[in-house]
Amino acid sequence: MTNELYIEAGKIANTHGIGGDAVVDSYCDAPEVLKALRSLYIKSGSEYKKLIIKKASLFKGRVLFHFEGYDSIEAAIPLKNRLLYAEREEFCLDEGEYFIVDLIGLSVYDVDSGECYGKVTDVLNYGASDIYEIEKPDKKKAYVPVVPEFVKKVDLESGIYLSVIEGLI
Repeated sequence: MTNELYIEAGKIANTHGIGGDAVVDSYCDAPEVLKALRSLYIKSGSEYKKLIIKKASLFKGRVLFHFEGYDSIEAAIPLKNRLLYAEREEFCLDEGEYFIVDLIGLSVYDVDSGECYGKVTDVLNYGASDIYEIEKPDKKKAYVPVVPEFVKKVDLESGIYLSVIEGLI
């Protein structure tokens, strides 16, 4: 598990109007999660600069933010394409929920034999459920749906434990 204080929460896709508003693509489970955050940050080098949110609203599946000090389109244009970060502690995760960044790099094992199948390299979602992308020792990829039938245990310290069927890995 990473000990990063900040988590990527979204990306500023564009400006909106002449008043300095920013249209943000959410990296959260839903745009409502991003909209509910109290503060956001942009990264410059190794430093994080806090953006104070004056206003937030949902906008065509995205979030429309107005940040303090960005009151014109000219002020907001340099924010375009910048990643936004949130403090990890601002999120309330339910049991069984994890930050994707914490899953990347975890080893994946067979729950019965202990065989290591590889490491998680990405978590994808195409609608039905998340999918773990696993890089096997031979560098080939395997894709495992994150469903109870296959994923038996996730431990951020020791790894992910699967019950596999023939052809899954």
